This record gives sequence, structure tokens and C-alpha cells, in this order.
Amino acid sequence: MKAFRAHGSYRAGKRDQPFSVDVVATDEDDAMERVLSTFGSRHRVTRRFILVGGIEEIDPAISTAPVVNAHFGVSGEPTSDPKTEEE
Repeated sequence: MKAFRAHGSYRAGKRDQPFSVDVVATDEDDAMERVLSTFGSRHRVTRRFILVGGIEEIDPAISTAPVVNAHFGVSGEPTSDPKTEEE
């Protein structure tokens, strides 16, 4: 499994609402399916009103999404302490 970040917009009333969401998936097609499924269930938006601008693979350590952090065991905090690097 890999971490992906999808960005785009979806129709919310008469306006488009921009979004950026991190998901855990096997490949880009699976990530697209998870994004469409999530917005459909959470916001009751049909798939034709969800416009995904792009999906890219990311390092799980840079994500703050709880689902990504739980899957990869990342705490969501920086791995190195800046104070110890200066010494």
C-alpha cells in the first residue's frame, strides 16, 4: 500500500468546493476510487460532480491525515528535533 494525495473540487450547492485529501491505496486507480467513494458517502456528491485535478504518490511521513498515519505508523510529527541538529 502507498500514500496518495488527490486534489480537485466538488460541487457544493451552486459553487465548487476545492479539496485536497490523502488516502492509502494500492495504485492511482484505487486512490481515485477511494476519493470518489469518500466524497460520495460523506458529502452525498455524485461522481460526475467530483473533479479530481491530480493524484500523486507522497511520502507517508509528510501526511497529517489520520488514516495515513494509522496505516503506516507515523506519528504525524517531524522525525528529527531541530534543537538536537544544531548541537
